[in-house]
Amino acid sequence: MSQAAARHWSVEEFLAWQLDRPGRFELVGGFPVELMAGASARHDNIVLNILAELRQRLRGNPCKPFTADFCIETLPGQVRRPDAGVDCNQTDPDALIANEPVLVIEVFSPTTRDFDTAGKLAEYKAVASLRTILYVEPNRPEVFVFERNDGGEWIESRLSGMETAALVPVLGIELPLAEIFDGVEFPTGPYLA
Repeated sequence: MSQAAARHWSVEEFLAWQLDRPGRFELVGGFPVELMAGASARHDNIVLNILAELRQRLRGNPCKPFTADFCIETLPGQVRRPDAGVDCNQTDPDALIANEPVLVIEVFSPTTRDFDTAGKLAEYKAVASLRTILYVEPNRPEVFVFERNDGGEWIESRLSGMETAALVPVLGIELPLAEIFDGVEFPTGPYLA
């Protein structure tokens, strides 16, 4: 990969290249970057809960949930892999990238928390089709919601407590925190994700 990585890659080149590679990669600044592996059981359980809820709530809807195996182009030539998302215009069963992502969800982890809330958030906000961004705190029942209003402005809110729900107006659904965190044991000591 060293010679190939020395030049800027197009999204198409990157998508073709990563097909036969183990692990997950993102295209950042024109270069493939391998993602760290090894999410905690808590992180994985939250992602699975979210995907199960999305699948159930979107049944019969043309919008479909996707996993981190799928990707979105956040900036021209930049490809990211959120933990989960929803694409509302996927007509090609062999597609590798979302056509019209309207929702992305990231579950915080110790190694990505700072970048997720700074650099990656700005990239997600630049995606014209995105309407809702959810950041999930794995150490307590808390979700940060970024919702694009009709004027194109992003409104931020924080939900806390198992009795609350994250509304996703573009999809006409809500994601109850009780379902997002179903079966999740929160740490009592120092927070680890």
